[in-house]
Amino acid sequence: MSTTPHQPPAIVVKLGGSCLDSLNGPWWDDLARLGQERPLVLVHGWSRPLQRLDSRHRQPEAILRDRYGNQSRWTTPKVLDDIRTVSTALSEEILEELHQRAMTTERLLGSDGVISAGPAERLWWQDHQLIELDNLVGPPTSVNTAPLKHARPGHIPLLTPLARNTAGQEVNTDADRAAAAVAGALRAAELVVVTNVSHLMVDGKPVRRVAAQTATRLRDTVATDGMRKKLRAACEALAQNVERVIIGNAPLTALLTARTGTIITRD
Repeated sequence: MSTTPHQPPAIVVKLGGSCLDSLNGPWWDDLARLGQERPLVLVHGWSRPLQRLDSRHRQPEAILRDRYGNQSRWTTPKVLDDIRTVSTALSEEILEELHQRAMTTERLLGSDGVISAGPAERLWWQDHQLIELDNLVGPPTSVNTAPLKHARPGHIPLLTPLARNTAGQEVNTDADRAAAAVAGALRAAELVVVTNVSHLMVDGKPVRRVAAQTATRLRDTVATDGMRKKLRAACEALAQNVERVIIGNAPLTALLTARTGTIITRD
């Protein structure tokens, strides 16, 4: 995103599907105050609402692991339909929170020419065997920033992180990594990952600040599941010259001023 001397660089905020229910009025008040001063882009997840929609999304077999240990939701055309259903409802709720606070907004669907995805991993562990499975997923590979450049103080785009692969298929893509790709493409100052935990924890203790190299080591040794993906996304954002990534569960100003949360930096 190009900026002028009067407009600071954007902040990309990923709203985790695991914590959206817990974001109360004061949290949204804080976001709106920040959004009147800084250009914000929101990217939302949908994990918990999807699990509530249908019990099959809560079953262990709904999550696949590839040969590298990365997890992914097994996404079929029906699962994509369910993701569209819950993401539409979530977007309406988020946009209403912003409208109530005098923010203008727009919803963008990543698969409508915003996020491009690479090919999916073909081999997945199932019943303790690596087998070839069709999975409508793909890692984000590029972001068309033109629709996102409307972000400005007082106006917040909200992005649903579906994507379009090279075959033209709509696919599921990891929301944390999508937010990292958006932050990198926009040359954002910060990526804030709002989740259901207060910090990255190591040996039962909160990590308040860590460099990317250490974050990569922790990702591959002690982090599991959702935090592993968040650390991967954080390092991808930093590699694209985002200044810092913050992970936590608090109002944005508290995270940005390092009163809480885990800050990940390039050095």
